[in-house]
Amino acid sequence: MESYIQISKINDFVFCPLSIYFHSIYEGFNSGTYHSSAQTKGKIKHENIDTGEYSTAKRYMQGISVYSSEYNLCGKIDIYDKETESLIERKNKVEKIYDGYRYQLYAQMFCLEEMGYKVDKLFVHSLSDNKRYPIEKPSKKELAEFEKIIEDINDFTVSKYTRVSKNKCEHCIYKELCFKE
Repeated sequence: MESYIQISKINDFVFCPLSIYFHSIYEGFNSGTYHSSAQTKGKIKHENIDTGEYSTAKRYMQGISVYSSEYNLCGKIDIYDKETESLIERKNKVEKIYDGYRYQLYAQMFCLEEMGYKVDKLFVHSLSDNKRYPIEKPSKKELAEFEKIIEDINDFTVSKYTRVSKNKCEHCIYKELCFKE
């Protein structure tokens, strides 16, 4: 039996597949023991979504659980605007649109569509500067890339891991623990 892929882990996997391994070890710990200050700030800013307090307007679905049987995904969305059929993923500070952000949005979109919702627009929203970045719906090429990431997540084993990039390793919160340095 396959286990579900948590949508929130897709971005982490794209950053570094091994970070998922370390993250799973620390999930039971207080996040203060391993989160960077930027991650802690992001988590605090995200709380109003998690508690459904972003808005009281009925047009917004916020922090709801979603699921896709086609891709074996589960997770939560940040915001879905029913009036504009827009899906919005919020990040603390967006300096660049990373592939992991797009794949995370695609996963949420596929889940919502499988649940019967129409998704017309995708956005990444930067909380620190209140900027919103439109994300195109996936082309055939991007869909193939997304499906390859899902396949890679399902097939990942720590023993076959090779370092992604030295630059990423230098910015990883698990760098002191990583045995692949």
